[in-house]
Amino acid sequence: MSFIERVFAAVRRLRNPVVVGIDPRPEELPPGFLDRFPGTAVGVADALRRFGGEVLDVVAPLVPAVKFQSAFYEAYGPAGVAALHASVEDARARGLIAIVDGKRNDIGSTAEAYARAYLGKVPVGGRYEPTWSADALTVNPYLGSDGILPFVRVAARENRGIFVLVRTSNPSAGEFQDLVSEGKPLYRHVADRLRQWASPHVGESGYSHVGAVVGATYPGQLAELRSELPGIPLLVPGYGSQGGTSRDVAAAFDGDGLGALINNSRGITGAHDRSPYRERFAGRWQAAVEQAVLDMIDDLAANTPAGRLRDAGTPAPV
Repeated sequence: MSFIERVFAAVRRLRNPVVVGIDPRPEELPPGFLDRFPGTAVGVADALRRFGGEVLDVVAPLVPAVKFQSAFYEAYGPAGVAALHASVEDARARGLIAIVDGKRNDIGSTAEAYARAYLGKVPVGGRYEPTWSADALTVNPYLGSDGILPFVRVAARENRGIFVLVRTSNPSAGEFQDLVSEGKPLYRHVADRLRQWASPHVGESGYSHVGAVVGATYPGQLAELRSELPGIPLLVPGYGSQGGTSRDVAAAFDGDGLGALINNSRGITGAHDRSPYRERFAGRWQAAVEQAVLDMIDDLAANTPAGRLRDAGTPAPV
C-alpha cells in the first residue's frame, strides 16, 4: 500500500485522525519516572525510550499515528539517537504510522542522503538496507526544489511520506512566512510550489504522499490552505497546549473527515500534570494519557468532519 493509503486505512480503522506527539522532556516525565534510571546521559536516554514505550502501550489501540520530536532524543547524543530509533521501530511494530519530526533539509546529494536514511535504504556490504524506516518525515522547504525533490523521490519509491513546512504554529512564524512577495505572503508561494511537487504523485485516494504542515493556531490560514491544496494531506500541530481547538482545525478536513492528521503532544503525554487529569488520575499517568486521547477523539468527532468517520460502522476503540 502507498503511504497515504496506509494512513487512510489506519484512520478509518480507528475512526479518528489523532497523532500523539512524543516529545519527551526529562523534566516533564511523570514524578519518580527518571529516578528509575542511572543519573547519566545514557540513563536519561533509556528513560526516554521506556517512557515512549509506555505511552505506546496506551495509545497504540486508540490512534492511527505517533510523531517523535527528534530533538529531545538527539540532545542525549548517540544513546538518545538509539532510543529514538528503537522507539520508531516499536511504534511501527505495533501497527502505528511513525512520523519523525526532524525538519530535515539540504541540497543535492546531502538531501538524498537524509532521504535515504530516514525513508529509504542505504548501501551495506553490496546490498541495500533500511536504517530508520520512518513512515514519514517533516521537511523544511527553505532551500527550494533542490532540497525537497530528493525526499519526494525516495518517499515515492519506498511508499513513505513527507510533510513540508508551509504555515507553522509557532508565534514568530509570521516573521518570514507572512512577508509579501508578488502580492501574496511567502507561505502561499510555498504552498503553490508544494502543489507542483505533490500533484504528479496523487493516487487513487485523490491524495499525494507529499503533505503539508499547517498549524492549528492560525485557523483562517489553515482554511485557506485546505482550499488551495486539494489532494495534499495536512499534518496539523498546535491543538491543545499551544491553544488550538477542535473548531480551529475543522477546516483541515475534506467532506469525508479525511485529509488531515491532528497532532497533540504535551496535552496528551503530559496530561498527568494538567487539569482535570491531575486530580482525577493522581499517580496513574498512563490512565491520564488514555483519557486525554479519548477526550481528544470525542472533541474532534463532535466539532469537525472527522465525526463522519464514526458513521463507518466499525466499533470504536475502547
